[in-house]
Amino acid sequence: LVSLFMSDLMVGLVVMPPAMLNQLYGRWVLWGDFCSLWYSFDVMCCSASILNLCIISLDRYLLIISPLKYKLRMTSCRALWLILATWTLAALASFLPI
Repeated sequence: LVSLFMSDLMVGLVVMPPAMLNQLYGRWVLWGDFCSLWYSFDVMCCSASILNLCIISLDRYLLIISPLKYKLRMTSCRALWLILATWTLAALASFLPI
């Protein structure tokens, strides 16, 4: 949940202010190099948010399907690996193509 919070917070703090300026002025008013970086952060944060929701759903599914084996399957180390994989996949999907 903290990872989902961080991705949504980054959308609100990093992505939305330049997007609001873009909407208000009808054009990109910030320096040109920042546009690609902003767009990459936009894609990364939104992708991370969606992937975090998927991981949370998977976690809840595993808990419901086998509640007695859940503690053995979902360790702190595995949860950390899932979070790192989520952010890595989101970063690769956003910064490499852009």
